[in-house]
Amino acid sequence: MADLFVLLEAAWRAPSAQGKCLAVDALIPVYLTLCQDQPLAEAMYPAPDCASVGRPARPVCVPPESLPFRKAVDKDGRAALLHAIAHIEFNAINLALDAAWRFQALGPAFVRDWIGVAIEEAYHYRLIAERMAQLGIAYGDLPAHDGLWRIAEQTADAVLARMALVPRLMEARGLDALPPIFRSFQGIGDKATLRVLSIIARDEVRHVALGDAWFRRLCEAQSLPVAETYQRLIVTYDVPRPRPPFNEAARRAAGFEASELTALVGR
Repeated sequence: MADLFVLLEAAWRAPSAQGKCLAVDALIPVYLTLCQDQPLAEAMYPAPDCASVGRPARPVCVPPESLPFRKAVDKDGRAALLHAIAHIEFNAINLALDAAWRFQALGPAFVRDWIGVAIEEAYHYRLIAERMAQLGIAYGDLPAHDGLWRIAEQTADAVLARMALVPRLMEARGLDALPPIFRSFQGIGDKATLRVLSIIARDEVRHVALGDAWFRRLCEAQSLPVAETYQRLIVTYDVPRPRPPFNEAARRAAGFEASELTALVGR
């Protein structure tokens, strides 16, 4: 296990999307070892400031409100929508790696879970990048926004907030976005993209569920109420609240309770 955090750092710092995916591949044997309940090394290997994370020079990041609304009505619209998804998946790789490294004190099960997520996010990125290439576009060709990673920076010293605001808020919002995205690609008969999105949709429910499970575990350890703590953290960190319409089936599968969904709809 001595190489675990060396490999994690290499993946976290890799600046290109292709290089990051290859570095994540190198983590797979370590992940399989962790799945056999091997302990972590006792010596802590602290993560650096979030600003040091490896990212390419492009895409250029702009405020979210500067990005045009994307709809898959033509080839350019499809390409733009897929580029936005690729950006989310690239950031999701970094977020999962960062959680595994930064919050390693929670133990091997936590580290294993988030390395596993990073492996799947790298797979998703590659699927989207391949589909984009078929449409004549590459990651970085269009602008994007940096909202996800800003939340990582805000929660670098607070794992409870990280679990609440990344998987349980931002990634759950991705579950809500999936039905209209599916309808857009169904409307133009883009079966190739729909196959990719189906894989991503399946896996993202599990990723949100992992974040939900760890959030609940951390709340329980501190005798905190789950729903109230979630809402308090949203206010404390001044991030956009969840807004309907919700993908209630996906959220329930990811661990949200019916009472919490009802409360969210009513806000």
